[in-house]
Amino acid sequence: MKLLVDSGATKADWIALDENGDRLFTTQTLGLSPEVIDREEAVERLEARFDIYNNRNDVTSLFFYGAGCGTDRMKKFMTEIFQEFFPNAEVTVKEDTYAAAYATNPTNEKAIICILGTGSNCSYFDGEELHQKVQSLGYIAMDDCSGNRFGRDLLRAYYFNKMPKELSEKFEKEYNLDPDVIKHNLYKEPNPNAYLATFAKFLIQHREHAFIKGIITDAMQVFVDNYITQYDNAHEVPVHFVGSIAFYLKAELAEVLQKNSLKLGNVLRRPIDGLIEYHELN
Repeated sequence: MKLLVDSGATKADWIALDENGDRLFTTQTLGLSPEVIDREEAVERLEARFDIYNNRNDVTSLFFYGAGCGTDRMKKFMTEIFQEFFPNAEVTVKEDTYAAAYATNPTNEKAIICILGTGSNCSYFDGEELHQKVQSLGYIAMDDCSGNRFGRDLLRAYYFNKMPKELSEKFEKEYNLDPDVIKHNLYKEPNPNAYLATFAKFLIQHREHAFIKGIITDAMQVFVDNYITQYDNAHEVPVHFVGSIAFYLKAELAEVLQKNSLKLGNVLRRPIDGLIEYHELN
């Protein structure tokens, strides 16, 4: 049995394939990012899914593409967890940008690959390997144009009284904005980045409002400036995107990229289905 896993900070999508490439089962766990969970929490999340736990001895190969797995230390950390949990499996751990690259670009053409989901990332794919000029420092310092950054922007706009009244009233009805509740989720609960990203739903729902549109456009321009145009050939290759933020804000994304003379490529909400095609071709 082969397992393909695409994991963000919020959730992880799993597909099990037999030796002929046919699907055995699909499932989902909470995210398995080593930046925000420890070994014990990772194992608990694996054990919580019966289909994963019950088949752990039948897995012969595991391809894990995960947020937070961009350094050798984090790759080693996750590899050791999986090798112990799946004792008969050959384990391959790569950062989630590889899943985005393979899913949006299964024929391995040169492209810039971006992730805009709970977090954000951007790499150049030369047809074989990914190259990054900027090492991500995680959601607190970076993650421009991500779900968690948009959540932060909305909360700040609300608490600094910058949000228009008609929006703030809707915001209050949609979420519990008690400061103690917010601070508890940010500083006492696991995955504060995922908590912040829950507010991005409001941004997407009200993306036509001039105030929200300004937040979106400004954030996308910052992402272009800080991430995409760091590559010298950014105007020569397509720019592919994966993630819910990119998927639901595709029209806004296309507009910003066009203004910057950049070519929008494929935009996928989730890379997991595209990974099947990639592994079949390769």
